[in-house]
Amino acid sequence: MTRYILNRLFANLIALLVIITITFFLMKAIPGDPFTQEKALPKEILDSLYEHYKLNDPWYTQYANYLKSIVTWNLGPSFKYKSRTVNEIIKSGFPVSAILGLEALAISLCIGIAAGSISALKQNRWQDYGAMLFAVIGISIPSFILSAFLQYIFAIKLDLFPVARWGSFAQSVLPALSLAALPTAFIARLTRANMVEILQLDYIKTAKSKGLSEQKVIIKHGLRNALLPVMTYLGTLTANILTGSFIIEKIFGIPGLGQWFINSVTNRDYTVIMGITVFYSIILLSMIFFVDLAYGWIDPRLKVGKNLT
Repeated sequence: MTRYILNRLFANLIALLVIITITFFLMKAIPGDPFTQEKALPKEILDSLYEHYKLNDPWYTQYANYLKSIVTWNLGPSFKYKSRTVNEIIKSGFPVSAILGLEALAISLCIGIAAGSISALKQNRWQDYGAMLFAVIGISIPSFILSAFLQYIFAIKLDLFPVARWGSFAQSVLPALSLAALPTAFIARLTRANMVEILQLDYIKTAKSKGLSEQKVIIKHGLRNALLPVMTYLGTLTANILTGSFIIEKIFGIPGLGQWFINSVTNRDYTVIMGITVFYSIILLSMIFFVDLAYGWIDPRLKVGKNLT
């Protein structure tokens, strides 16, 4: 087990290094720089800015300095927002995105697993067709259209929730529902597909023949094993949903990490782009790592130290 954990940690570090390297050189390959949008700046001022932010250094020097900043977690100043550092931007934006993401994640898991289970148990009945219809709708409708629809119905017409902004629980309901729609539909379809398959296996029939109640067979033997593919999806989903949905945050005026990332791309703010990308990558790799470890708890037949390599 210890060897497996160490191997996975080493693999994650290599993956993170590759992501950092690719992101760095992609930023350098983009035409222009953070100061090309400034108008009527004399050449002397531009040269001073390049010198101040060490943009005149050779690429290998800039790369080495950036690796050092990652190790010390001092991601440097924002080129566009002179009074803010990348660390401050992440510190202010991530908690907002995380709160919204946790709400959306809870909705996705509760509704998705419940809908998928009911659909599998009521296969080819109206419950099955209804649940899968809503799943298809959730996957098909783009998030920005769903967000506008929810705002129009529940905020403008019914006046049940605020249209936008952030600060109270009521203001988080509509964006959380918009953010949860796609993963809820995907989890429901995954749960249903695996539950239908597992309920036909011999060990389920054996458990029923031993006199176990149907509820216990479904929960302990059926649902638990059907959640393995959901756990695989959950690692990537958690990272995506906690770091913020760029579109949802923009539509609802939420000051999360997503808006900062969009603005940094528009402004060619290298340090913010790379800092948020690295931060997201760390969360993504961490979630995948914990999901791998959780496999052994969900299905004891899987030996973490042997099979999950």
